[in-house]
Order: sequence, then structure tokens, then C-alpha cells
Amino acid sequence: MVDSTPDSTPDSAPASSADSAAHPRFADALRRLGLDVEVRRFPDATRTAAEAAAAIGCELGQIVKSLVFEADGQPVVVLMDGASRVDVELVRHELGAGSVRRADAALVRETTGYAIGGVPPFGHRTRTRVLADRRLLDHATVWAAAGDPHTVFPLDPKSLIAHAEGALVDVRERSA
Repeated sequence: MVDSTPDSTPDSAPASSADSAAHPRFADALRRLGLDVEVRRFPDATRTAAEAAAAIGCELGQIVKSLVFEADGQPVVVLMDGASRVDVELVRHELGAGSVRRADAALVRETTGYAIGGVPPFGHRTRTRVLADRRLLDHATVWAAAGDPHTVFPLDPKSLIAHAEGALVDVRERSA
């Protein structure tokens, strides 16, 4: 279920995927998937989960971070809630990889077509394996980047994970 009610605050401007609020590659992905979602553009960047949650007015855990890692030389996208951190060792185990590390900015852009801080959960330049942390399902609606640091969109987490073709996993870092 997508909340399509326009936001009355002056800080954001709702727009459908047909309006060009989303990055063109992501807007094209939305059209190909038949998704009509509200894309909000903010005047200030929402590069971090905390910035996005503050701008939207939602809980930090409702933000979806699309993080790119390199596992044995291959890129993998991990979708994580904004309140949590990825446990790289759990990702390594999940993938059966020898080593996993955060991808650098060049690999993120090469793999996804987007810059860090604006990577959406799907609509990437190359087909990449996606792991989605199970904690995303704790919310009725989650918010993710729409291709640049100024845009976000809401979607129910099951649909988001399905469109990302993500495997549901437990890769969240546990608090001590």
C-alpha cells in the first residue's frame, strides 16, 4: 500500500514517477515495473538515513539503505533498515564468500548507475544480487532513495523486496 496523499509541508514536493522527480534511470525502472509511486524531492540532500527520516517525518527504521558491497570481487546490494548496521561477516556467510568489503564510490556507480546517498533498491545499471534484511518487514511502509540524494519514495517492504528481487536474510549487526 502506497500513501499517495500529497504532503502539505513546503519542504517536499510529491510527484508521480511520470513527473521527473526521480532520477531518469529510476523513473524508467518504475515505468517498466508498472509502479506508480509518490516520489518526493527535498531541497536539502537526504544522503543519510537520519537526514531522510527527519525530512520525511518517519522513524529511522523505515528508511531503506541500499548498500553496495564487494564479495569475492562481485558486487552485491544489501537492503538494510536505517536504524541498523550491516554485519559484514553475516553477509559473507550468507553468500558463502571468502571476503566481503564495502564497495568504493566508483564500484557503486559502475554497478548501480547511481551515486552513494541516492542508490535505490532496484533499477540498477547491472543485474546484481540483492540481500534484504528481514527487519525491513517490521514496518507497513518503508522509504528508499529514488536515484539521487534529494528524492525518496514509499512502498510496502514486501513489494520493495520483490521488485528488487531480493533474498530475505538476517544480516543486521546485533547490539552487544
